[in-house]
Amino acid sequence: MTAAATNGEKAFALAKEHYAEWGVDVEAALRRLENLAISLHCWQGDDVGGFENTGQELGGGLAVTGHYPGKARTPEELRSDLEKALSLLPGSHRLNLHASYAETGGRKVERDALLPEHFRGWIEWAQSRRIGMDFNPTYFAHPLAADGWTLAHPDPGIRRFWIDHGMACRRIGAAIGKALGSPCITNVWIPDGSKEAPIDRKTPRRRLAEALDAIFAETLDPKSNRDAVEGKLFGIGSESYVVGSHEFYLGYALSRRKLLCLDAGHYHPTEVVSDKISAVLQHLDEILLHVSRGVRWDSDHVVILSDELEAIAQELVRGDYLGRVHIGLDFFDASINRVAAWVIGARSMLKALLLALLEPTEALRRLEAEGDNTARLALLEEIKALPFGAVWDHYCRSRGVPPGRDWLAEVKTYERDVLSQRG
Repeated sequence: MTAAATNGEKAFALAKEHYAEWGVDVEAALRRLENLAISLHCWQGDDVGGFENTGQELGGGLAVTGHYPGKARTPEELRSDLEKALSLLPGSHRLNLHASYAETGGRKVERDALLPEHFRGWIEWAQSRRIGMDFNPTYFAHPLAADGWTLAHPDPGIRRFWIDHGMACRRIGAAIGKALGSPCITNVWIPDGSKEAPIDRKTPRRRLAEALDAIFAETLDPKSNRDAVEGKLFGIGSESYVVGSHEFYLGYALSRRKLLCLDAGHYHPTEVVSDKISAVLQHLDEILLHVSRGVRWDSDHVVILSDELEAIAQELVRGDYLGRVHIGLDFFDASINRVAAWVIGARSMLKALLLALLEPTEALRRLEAEGDNTARLALLEEIKALPFGAVWDHYCRSRGVPPGRDWLAEVKTYERDVLSQRG
């Protein structure tokens, strides 16, 4: 053991004692954290490009900014980058894949005709790593989505195409879940909306509800596939009206018993997802959480250890919701090293969860029940100074992952040896 590691373990022993004085069992917290999986989104690695090679611009209100060199160009390169990112994260995690990342052997396969076999490479890769996978239909970057409308499209033929795509993706999700022995969360998000305020807000929402009902009509084993629906406040080109709003999907998820996806970047800047979790979980069995970071608008910045991220994690722990919430990352930043972006975001989410698990929640809850809000506030401030960093570094070391900033050197080496060779 190096001197740094020895000193780190000494710091951890002292940290355990310090937390014990607050009634916190550090080892128990680490065991709970070990069982929490973060779903890494494939689209951070190639700027939401996918492998269809249609030449169609991204569209759907989505935009990726930056031109940092070394993005993945093939499935093999993307899997290599994901492996590097996963190697720098303590614990076992998941992959979140979009339908546009199908491997069709160079043949053109329309999205409504996609089959599980087009994702065999991804399934076998996940099997080799013993990780689970999640899945998403791709309702953008396609000629039939060029006008920004898909499942709520007024043209019944175009709408049928996207319904069939959704049905195909559910079957793919079920095949993924069955092959990997872990339920695949198949999440539906569409861009449909308008730049200016429409006269008729009702009809597109009726069409969307009918389209979703058609997609979900086939009964699939929940042990293999779970369905989720995701709303949004607005997007580029849909600033005034989004068909699939939060309220629409909340009602749909409640009435059809689907998972509701709460995306941290899909609300008004003054809204926070942390406050919504306990509200929706009063009525839903499970939810999907997409962790992102909006800056002034839905800009999907790399997740950092912010106040809101800590609040989200605190809500999951304080409400005993960890077994009912599926956590995935959702951002795309091409202005920095893409592998580093995955690592920064995932480690930030894990740090937030660890901080929440190390909180003396029961003591704080007791003070609140007693009406001693003075002590509650005082202790909330004092625990911010507890030696969390020593516990995090120990967790990383004990799971064979570089602690502290040491992971960055590995990314820099990977950039020099691998990413820089991509031209």
